[in-house]
Amino acid sequence: MDKPLAGRTALITGASKGLGKAMALALGAAGARLVLVSRDLPQLEQTAAAARERGAEAHVFRADVSREDEVRELEKQVTAAGHRVNILINNAGINVRKQVTEFTLDEWRSVMDTNLTAVFLLCRSFVPRMKGQGYGRILNMTSIMSHVSIPGRTAYSASKSGLLGFTRALALELASENITVVGISPGPFATEMNTALMQNPELNQQFISRIPLGRWGRVEEIGQLAVYLCSEEAGFLTGTDILIDGGWCAQ
Repeated sequence: MDKPLAGRTALITGASKGLGKAMALALGAAGARLVLVSRDLPQLEQTAAAARERGAEAHVFRADVSREDEVRELEKQVTAAGHRVNILINNAGINVRKQVTEFTLDEWRSVMDTNLTAVFLLCRSFVPRMKGQGYGRILNMTSIMSHVSIPGRTAYSASKSGLLGFTRALALELASENITVVGISPGPFATEMNTALMQNPELNQQFISRIPLGRWGRVEEIGQLAVYLCSEEAGFLTGTDILIDGGWCAQ
């Protein structure tokens, strides 16, 4: 099928760049109507424009999804615009790299609020509207840091491990509605978040040497995985997590 997601509406957070943008473009190409959310409206408009150039219908909404009031307002705006979401991709995330003794409480809370609490807020707002459709997909961007970790990632690892537990529990809650809930755990991908590392030849080589496949992941690879997980063919896949990490966690 050329457009396996035709007739579906996908809300994607953190869609202005990186993996969120890649998933938006892939789902749009697969026929989904796009509801794109980010704090960065100019970059979000660029994602929407790129999706439209590929024939997709795309709509943008600015929101800080870590804030309860802004998620409530997003829900109102999306509903008022006539978009009935049946795919929710919780991709927005941040990382603060510090030793635990150097964290401020505000920094800790910022990571938790963006990576974990925001997913709860979005699901609380949009899951009721997804019920009763006989189909639904929720993809939560977990991380290899849900499974393993490295120094300086206490807050990030804690938030992503919590998100994995949330994913499993929510999958059980929504199974009777035929809404599947799956985590995607990316490993090292060539995104803006990793630009500084990739541009340092010595550090880049050290990092790549730790990846069994010997390269960074391509964002398009996440996009195609997301399309599959949102398709009818993935309807029996729920309550689990997909590692896409070049073999990192197999070591």
